[in-house]
Amino acid sequence: MSEVNQDPVKLTLPLREKFAYGMGDVGSNLLLCVGTLYLLKFYTDVLGIPAAWGGLIFLISRFFTAFTDIGTGLILDSRRNIGPKGKFRPFILYASMPVALLVVANFIGVGMSLDVLAKTVIATLIFMAFGLFFSMMNCSYGAMVPAMTKNPQERAQLAAWRQGGATIGLLLCTVGFVPILSLFEGQTQVGYLVAAAIFAFAGMLCMWWCYSGVKERYVELPKPGAPKPGLLQSFKAITGNKPLFVLCVANLCTLAGFNIKLAIQIYYTQYVLNDITLLSYMGFFSMGCILLGVLLVPTVVKRFGKKNVYLGGLSLWILGDAMNYLWGNTSTLFVLFSCLAFFGTAFVNSLNWALVSDTVEYGEWKTGVRSEGTVYTGFTFFRKVSQGLAGFFPGVMLAYIGYVPNVQQAASTLEGLRQLIFIYPCGLAVLTALTMGLFYHLTEKNYLKIVDELETRKRKMSPAV
Repeated sequence: MSEVNQDPVKLTLPLREKFAYGMGDVGSNLLLCVGTLYLLKFYTDVLGIPAAWGGLIFLISRFFTAFTDIGTGLILDSRRNIGPKGKFRPFILYASMPVALLVVANFIGVGMSLDVLAKTVIATLIFMAFGLFFSMMNCSYGAMVPAMTKNPQERAQLAAWRQGGATIGLLLCTVGFVPILSLFEGQTQVGYLVAAAIFAFAGMLCMWWCYSGVKERYVELPKPGAPKPGLLQSFKAITGNKPLFVLCVANLCTLAGFNIKLAIQIYYTQYVLNDITLLSYMGFFSMGCILLGVLLVPTVVKRFGKKNVYLGGLSLWILGDAMNYLWGNTSTLFVLFSCLAFFGTAFVNSLNWALVSDTVEYGEWKTGVRSEGTVYTGFTFFRKVSQGLAGFFPGVMLAYIGYVPNVQQAASTLEGLRQLIFIYPCGLAVLTALTMGLFYHLTEKNYLKIVDELETRKRKMSPAV
């Protein structure tokens, strides 16, 4: 049966298309995680920017890009003239090159002889420019799922492929960056620049692979005469879509916890465990556990449902962090308990994308307006706010606990690092579990009823043949 005549909720995507979609998040994370993992340390240890100021750079830049995400959503939902490339794919193609160039620019360290304020301003402006183009590229990539399929199981699989791609991208950054950096002993700034350039180029190629391998099947144009959406309408659409709003709050917590953990782990391995090379090994094993979890997502979702699997993943995350704080004082135990926590995050991070796609149909059912861009970028707005807070918080807390670069840390500072990497993320995971467990009610059964009702509405509105 051709795709045109097949029931949208039963359409199965070809494997090559799922693989190409997953490559998009390999590229996205190669471009993003270099900054998430290493930029704060580059600011503090190479540029000489105080940790609190480095955190301020992340806060300002992420809050700026939270609004550029919303702007991207408005652009997507306002498009009238959609060519053969599709509604979303052109942004993936054309924005990826400036993103890659700006990744490298973040690590150039221009103005090394300038004072701290000037260096902070320049670094902030470069990171803001990076965030602007990254919004255009990545929001289009994520918002594209409802245009690819309406099958909830296929969406869960796309979410798994996406999280698998994200995990590979994060794994490559975690395992590969430091060894490249170590090749330039005595030339640390050059090492950062070379490593960033390698990952940026690879990330751009992966985004182009995604662009060429996916297909938009359900692109719906705005109704004739319909006003273009505005910023106020976008926020009303978010707050009026209860499942989306709950997901936004939950994601605000989980992403903040995850990013705090990623930002602090390089400090933790260097100063608490006295083995910075452990970061590569820990990344290899823990990211391997995430990949295992991602592979299991479609199977366990089919059996237990998205919400139950999401809550189960949070439980494993909480358990892993709690055990690490209590007993993870050796390299072996740290890696072991981290693997458990990261295995749990695989289910949480994978299902975030599948769940937010379902809220597109919920919003259409509730309001009569289909807004993939607004829904997705509303979700990413909260993610960027979370990333901003997650970037700001470690910088401020590093200053608060008395961190001094490149020296032996005080006992109170070491305890502060342990709390930052374990206690705070664990607490945020607990808060997320309570939020999702009590307030999220868009189950698979309810979703299928909504899609069926939407299709019935469209058939009634279509002229008889």
